[in-house]
Amino acid sequence: MPINLGFKQKRASNDRLPPGQYETKDFPVLSLGPTPKISKESYSLEIKGLVEKPLTLSFNQLLKLKNETITKDIHCVTHWSKFDSIWSGVPFEEILKQIKPKKEATYILAHSYDGYSTNIPLEDLKSKQAWIAFTYDNQDIPSEHGGPVRLLIPHLYFWKSAKWLNKIEFIPADHPGFWEVRGYHNYGNPWKEQRYTND
Repeated sequence: MPINLGFKQKRASNDRLPPGQYETKDFPVLSLGPTPKISKESYSLEIKGLVEKPLTLSFNQLLKLKNETITKDIHCVTHWSKFDSIWSGVPFEEILKQIKPKKEATYILAHSYDGYSTNIPLEDLKSKQAWIAFTYDNQDIPSEHGGPVRLLIPHLYFWKSAKWLNKIEFIPADHPGFWEVRGYHNYGNPWKEQRYTND
């Protein structure tokens, strides 16, 4: 995973900082490979699998869904945490209302334009825990941070918040994604330091 090391580190001790993390004011860039360049005009999000109403949304159609602005702390498996990051996006509950997942659906696989994927339990996408985000810090999400659209699941390590989101697949059982089959933890709870397979 390429890492931009040009950021300041500040070790802190408070109840917002998970164990093994340090606070940074910057927003480090970490990616699997080259940054995809996807225009808003060409963007689409396909939602499929165990759902009553499969759906494909353009960027403009996504904007028309109920959305909100939230402020969240985010935590990366590479030990940095960033407090009070500001995002706008569609609460995942709004997507669930649209597509009506079947009772057999217990997980999703989130897919990205660059071939990346990650697995998330469906329960972790409910109750205001997850968003499909399209702005960061009151501006369009930069390409290097996953724009024009990324998943935002701040209670899990940030590799679960798939960048360049282009497909959400509802599935009946757990199916590990890109990093999960390469030694990362299957769930990724920062407060339990679930970084790698045996953590």
